[in-house]
Amino acid sequence: MKEYINQGSQDTRSGFGAGLTELGRTNPNVVALCADLIGSLKMDQFIKENPERFFQVGIAEANMMGIAAGLTIGGKIPFTGTFANFSTGRVYDQIRQSIAYSGKNVKICASHAGVTLGEDGATHQILEDIGLMKMLPGMVVINPCDFNQTKAATMAIADYDGPIYLRFGRPKVANFTPVDQTFEIGKGLLLQEGSDVTIVATGHLVWEALEAAKILNEKGISAEVINIHTIKPLDNDIILKSVAKTGAIVTAEEHNFLGGLGESVARVLAGNAPTPQEFIATQDTFGESGTPVQLMEKYGLNANAIVAASEKVIKRK
Repeated sequence: MKEYINQGSQDTRSGFGAGLTELGRTNPNVVALCADLIGSLKMDQFIKENPERFFQVGIAEANMMGIAAGLTIGGKIPFTGTFANFSTGRVYDQIRQSIAYSGKNVKICASHAGVTLGEDGATHQILEDIGLMKMLPGMVVINPCDFNQTKAATMAIADYDGPIYLRFGRPKVANFTPVDQTFEIGKGLLLQEGSDVTIVATGHLVWEALEAAKILNEKGISAEVINIHTIKPLDNDIILKSVAKTGAIVTAEEHNFLGGLGESVARVLAGNAPTPQEFIATQDTFGESGTPVQLMEKYGLNANAIVAASEKVIKRK
């Protein structure tokens, strides 16, 4: 069983900030826009080094999306930054009409996603953003798992021509992927091979999936763990290859089970290889105030919940 080492907990939003800073030094076409949340999006260093390539639009997210769409016409690569709730729900019409419909090369970068936003509560904890964005034709949806992968993803999306939604979070989480990794859009990563159950996870739940695999291994259950950092386009092949071996699957995400990764996986299975599936996700509910750990526990978004789901789905084979 492969062992993954936590290199030190870091927040994924800082991975975005580090990636954006690096892009500022290497790609002169990259520009950044923010809706009055510079510190929260970790944009400070990019702004310090490239003040002429930053636009502070204030608390006017819809205007930010329109400006970003316009900047692409002049060959710029705009990265917009605000909370996930304000990056999607508040500006869905502007994204659909001004960015997605015409395939504008805008990178919509969204922090503070999911319940791990914590104490700010339900009004800020969006749990439906993946569904909203993946339904837009041509929109790529990426949800990296740790600091290193978020940094790599931020740098990689600058080379992709088209609209992208990049989702990341506020809390410090395990940082365990390689520092020098190459991020490939649409290509899932097999983290650990197994024979009894497939665990497909995204974002903060990837580390929890690895922790769950350890517990399952102690119980004599061999779990295959896959990191799906790109929810759209989904890597169908890695999923189908895995379930052909294990015959059971658990999907894990910090998002509503309606419209998220789990539904995308279920669609692939239904059309190609019907397989017993269990969903680790929020169950059609809003969030609430609490610490990230408390909320992950309450809503069943942790290693223990993945273990229980794995044991349950194995019995359904």
